[in-house]
Amino acid sequence: MPQALATAEADDSLVGGATTVHATGRNAFSFPAANLSDAERTRFVIGNSFFRRNWVQAPASTQARDGLGPHFIARSCGGCHVQDGRGAPPDFSKGLSDPPVALLLRLSVPGAGAHGGPKADPVYGDQFQNFAVRGVQPEGVIEIRHSTVRGSFADGTPYELQKPAYKLGKLNYGRTAPGLMISPRIAPQVIGMGLLELIPEEEILRNAQVQAATPGPVKGRVNRVWDQPSQQMMIGRFGWKANVATIEHQTAAAFQGDIGITSRLFPQQNCSARQKDCLAAPAGHAGQGVEIDDQTLSQVTFYQSTLAPPARRDAQGAQVLQGQKLFAQAQCAACHRPSYTTAQALFPPLTERVTSKALLGQRIHPYTDLLLHDMGEGLADGRPDFEAGGRQWRTPPLWGIGLIEDVNGHQRLLHDGRARGVLEAILWHDGEARESREAVQRMSASERDALVRFINSL
Repeated sequence: MPQALATAEADDSLVGGATTVHATGRNAFSFPAANLSDAERTRFVIGNSFFRRNWVQAPASTQARDGLGPHFIARSCGGCHVQDGRGAPPDFSKGLSDPPVALLLRLSVPGAGAHGGPKADPVYGDQFQNFAVRGVQPEGVIEIRHSTVRGSFADGTPYELQKPAYKLGKLNYGRTAPGLMISPRIAPQVIGMGLLELIPEEEILRNAQVQAATPGPVKGRVNRVWDQPSQQMMIGRFGWKANVATIEHQTAAAFQGDIGITSRLFPQQNCSARQKDCLAAPAGHAGQGVEIDDQTLSQVTFYQSTLAPPARRDAQGAQVLQGQKLFAQAQCAACHRPSYTTAQALFPPLTERVTSKALLGQRIHPYTDLLLHDMGEGLADGRPDFEAGGRQWRTPPLWGIGLIEDVNGHQRLLHDGRARGVLEAILWHDGEARESREAVQRMSASERDALVRFINSL
């Protein structure tokens, strides 16, 4: 039975400081920060309702939740982030028609778009939409093929990895532009986002400075991206390529791109000139202004910013402690930095609308440097994103990784869900992380088990 109990103990099992909840099971990622006030818990519940419930096609009897599409990939935020957790690629054991809901494809063509970001395809935009409302054609279908990559550990134990390749099929609006670049992105779990937003900017810069000054291949760097709420360039923290700076931007952009819900921050539908049926579809909210108002958007943003990270499990177990030592010996912590202390937001008047002061001054343990790293050709998508290159990915936080199986019934990891567990994710590491991967490949079976046990305890 899942449960969430606040505690004030000061140890590294409290990965979110006083915000941490003790939670396991299906709802482990869905609790509010343990130290929220009663009024903030009410905001959390309101935001949760708009995060989980489906939006509907306009016109509808309710103008509070209409405006779905015209093109979309999900009907709600929770459609991709099921139980606030991690999505998975399509399961073709269910048949070739299993739709990719939690896996989206970013699109761009050579050149730079607004503020130096990616340049969208002139017909299909910056994100491929495989669903549409009645009377509108979906953009097409996503086709995935897999090839097998074989290898073995130093002790002779063989392994097989599955490498996906992506293609757009049944295009309903004609050909894409020449040189189209495709980048698959799986929906990650959304715990602890407000805490990550409050990591001091100087700490992220210090991570890059320390790595630059340290001998070895690990040389992470920040991504500087456009933030729509503050109307300026900022250091990216969120997204698989650190291509988003704030939760508010991420939330509004996802409403527009994933569900087709416009807001003051992103007021235009993703309909190109060639998509006449998309342009002709009725807008939500009776066509009066945007489809989600500022207050509702801020409630959803507050909800996401205050989702609590669950406490570690069995942090002092003998095998977990052995794995922790092996994690350090393999230099995994060079990128997966364990700890920070949250501080004041960069723009307090802006941020206080969409987060809580309860998140300030917390000692947290997310295991990330929030930097971009060259992860090698095997993981490359070949698509730049602001200052991120085609072989670079942001170091993902590791907290909660061992509970994905409880919450979502799988453990599909990495940016497109190709890895079927922690060990496969490590085996895909290359580029700056090659030496760490090779250190793991040299470990004995019992050492590999201990390393995975430690990571799954986070």
